[in-house]
Amino acid sequence: MIKIGFSKDVHPLKENEKFMLGGVEISHYKGSTGYSDADCLLHAVAEAMLGALALGDLGKFFPDDDPRYKDYDSSLILKEVFEYINSKGYEISNIDTMVSLEKPKIRNYIKDMRENIARILNCDVKLISIKATTFEGLGFVGREEGIICEAVVVLEKSDYMLD
Repeated sequence: MIKIGFSKDVHPLKENEKFMLGGVEISHYKGSTGYSDADCLLHAVAEAMLGALALGDLGKFFPDDDPRYKDYDSSLILKEVFEYINSKGYEISNIDTMVSLEKPKIRNYIKDMRENIARILNCDVKLISIKATTFEGLGFVGREEGIICEAVVVLEKSDYMLD
């Protein structure tokens, strides 16, 4: 059985903030902000996995009014969601993502991000796609005020777990 989930996550960018993306710290004068460590890419992937099984959004599992999740490592969010999905008998079949960000250019970080996500999800790096685009100076992304990450996740139920 195959299940497909989609998610989009948006975070503002501010000067002098740490910039985490795909579990990799990126050197830049701006970073993403949020209640956790604001890793937009990992949030989109985790929420797409939840969506594939119609489990709700990320805030249902990691509410931003719960002090346990203040400055929480998004790698742990992704790992916890994956462990839950895996306990239901699902494995990663494919993940396709798009990062919309004017600056910094992330091309040199994509390999490390893919490897990090594959490690967290205990899958082959060939199953993880990360693409990047700019907004050509348009809108809040183009003005370097924010980042958008989108993810499509395909989950497959293990043969031994079929009902």
